[in-house]
Amino acid sequence: MWTKWLGTLLLASSALSALAQPAPPPAPADVLALPEPLKRQFREQVLDHTRAPHARLERMVDFLFSPGGLGMSYHADANHTVAEAYATRQANCMSFTLLTVALAREAGLDAYAQQVDETLAWRQDHNILYRTQHVNAGVRIRERRFTVDVAWNEVITRKPPEPIRDDRLIAHYYNNRAAALLEHGALDDALRHAEIALTLDPGYATSWSNIGVMYLRDGDGARAERAYRHALDLDADNPGALFNLVTFYQRAGNVEAARPLQKRLDAAQARDPFHHFLLAAGFERDGNLVRAAAHYRKAIQLYDGEHRFHFGLARVYFLQGDHRRAGKALARAGELSQGDTRALYQAKLDTLRRQGD
Repeated sequence: MWTKWLGTLLLASSALSALAQPAPPPAPADVLALPEPLKRQFREQVLDHTRAPHARLERMVDFLFSPGGLGMSYHADANHTVAEAYATRQANCMSFTLLTVALAREAGLDAYAQQVDETLAWRQDHNILYRTQHVNAGVRIRERRFTVDVAWNEVITRKPPEPIRDDRLIAHYYNNRAAALLEHGALDDALRHAEIALTLDPGYATSWSNIGVMYLRDGDGARAERAYRHALDLDADNPGALFNLVTFYQRAGNVEAARPLQKRLDAAQARDPFHHFLLAAGFERDGNLVRAAAHYRKAIQLYDGEHRFHFGLARVYFLQGDHRRAGKALARAGELSQGDTRALYQAKLDTLRRQGD
């Protein structure tokens, strides 16, 4: 099933823009820049009221979302600069990160972007597979660190976020814009954005893998191959570059070149709980419950701390008529969750127990 995809793009937000239109890329210095009207409003509503760092952080978060402040709303297609987010009052997780970092610095706080490399957020469109990373904002106040994340409950992760430099953050912005433009057929504009990302952060393997997909779309297979190879020189186990290069060689009929790379890709996927979770969900949809349960269990073996893995396993056990093991998996899902999700699992578990009485 893998060979039908042109390539995989690894992005840094939870969705692509559905309305991306060709437009000249902004200058890198403008991506994080606060417009003067926003500075004035922020000063009047936040900075003039307190100097204490913790209080400024709390007021800043309230300012972001309250109707009396910016009243920002989440839109998956709002891959904006700070100024565009202010003008539209819309942002996705990338734009929220840019806006939060910029405002926190304006408040005199030690703010930075954070990246989560291993996440579960895949989508497929126009024969391109997208796997997303996740970014959010971090703030350090003395010895304590705080995270501001608008999509914390929508992205499955297994590792804590790591701080990244501004050039990596802004490169993510251009990569995301490039992918959205590619999706809508604006290849030349996509390449311009992708090239800026490489200029900002030339040591980032994902950017090379992404631009390789665009070179291939442009009909330049040799350049695409070099880009994928360079990505692997920077990161030998980069999943996007491995997948893209394997697919490239398979489509070209170069089995010998693909074989060792396929082994590396298989080994990387075997260690990836998210890969097993996706396989399990697919087998579950197809009604192959035995294989679905096996992959859910493998995902849990690799990472026990994700409640959705256990809930998937509980569903399969229930469909197999194994209420005892379904109840055990549901109970574990409840232990790992909180709030409304925990209550939902508890309700399902109570129903299951009543059926067993």
